[in-house]
Amino acid sequence: MSILIDIVQGLGAIALTLINIYMWVVIITALLSFVNPDPFNPIVQFLYRVTNPAYSLVRRYIRTNFNGLDLAPLVIIIGLQVMSVLLGSLLRAL
Repeated sequence: MSILIDIVQGLGAIALTLINIYMWVVIITALLSFVNPDPFNPIVQFLYRVTNPAYSLVRRYIRTNFNGLDLAPLVIIIGLQVMSVLLGSLLRAL
């Protein structure tokens, strides 16, 4: 049984790391929207391809555009933080 708990904790740690990486990708993409980067840059295209599905999901259910300021990244970051806290507390309880 101890091996199974170790495997679950290892997979949970990987999931927490992926959540943190995605959170930073969302932050970087939100900051890039202020400087209007070259849309043909491969890094910018990758960042937009990774974050646009989450943005469109949030925008479908919540109105996030207030006076030209898009709050979808903030909603996504808050959701990721909640997931991170919940997953971390579940893993510590094992």
